[in-house]
Amino acid sequence: MLLSPDTAQLSQIFSHAAAPAFLLGAVAGFTSILHGRLVSLLERIRTLNDIADSEDKRHKLKADLPRLRIRVKLLSGAIYLALCAAICTTLLLAVSFIAAFCGFRHEPGAAVMFLLAVLLLAASLIRFAREIHMGVSEGDHFR
Repeated sequence: MLLSPDTAQLSQIFSHAAAPAFLLGAVAGFTSILHGRLVSLLERIRTLNDIADSEDKRHKLKADLPRLRIRVKLLSGAIYLALCAAICTTLLLAVSFIAAFCGFRHEPGAAVMFLLAVLLLAASLIRFAREIHMGVSEGDHFR
C-alpha cells in the first residue's frame, strides 16, 4: 500500500523535478524542429523522384538523392535518440514521484536516469549537427 508523503518530501520532489521538466520541454521543441526538417527532406525526395528521365535539364538533380537519403537517416536517428531521452526523462519524473509516495530515496536512481537522458540528447544533437553540416556543405545552392 502506498504511503502518503509528507510536505517536505513532496517539496523536495517538486524542486528536483524542475530540471527534468525543463529538459523534457527542450526535447519536445527540439524534436519538433527535427520533424520539420525531416518532412522537408522527404518532400524534396518525392519531388526529385517525380522528375521524368526525359527531362534533361532537371534529371541531373536526381544525383542528389543518395545524399538526401543519408540526411533522412541522420534525422531519423536524431529523432529516435531525442524520443528515447524524452522517455527516460518522463520515467525519471514518474519514478521520483512513486519513490516519494513509497518513502524511498530517489536521488541515486534519478541522477543515473538524468545522466542517461542528457547523453541520449547529446547523441541526438551530434546526429543533427552532422545532418546540418552535410546539408550546408553539399547543398544544391552551392553548386
